[in-house]
Amino acid sequence: MKSEEEKLKVTQEKAAEKADGESAVLAVIAAMEGPYRAMGERLHAIIKASAPALSPRLWYGMPAYAKDGKVVCFFRSGQKFKERYMTLGFNDVANLDEGAMWPVAFALKELTAAEEARVGALVKKAVS
Repeated sequence: MKSEEEKLKVTQEKAAEKADGESAVLAVIAAMEGPYRAMGERLHAIIKASAPALSPRLWYGMPAYAKDGKVVCFFRSGQKFKERYMTLGFNDVANLDEGAMWPVAFALKELTAAEEARVGALVKKAVS
């Protein structure tokens, strides 16, 4: 069995890693152009509120959110690939299966209350 000191050290290391990941994600969001930055800040807040157990981190330079070290969801601004929309995507570990076919990426041109609610529901389902 691990001693209490070892358990505390592991907990502190995980907290530091999570804080570093969040700082990196926030820096990438801050570097996004105007409308993408506002949507990125909002997506970050929605994802954190919907699934507090997810750890923010960068994944291929994009803001991403992982569970047990595996990326569940991510987003990227349209400027990354010169697209006219922001992309919200989910990886294979996300529990979004619906029959034999389901969407794993969504284009976002804006975030209204309806989209915010849908994103929150998708993230909750993804980690369920």
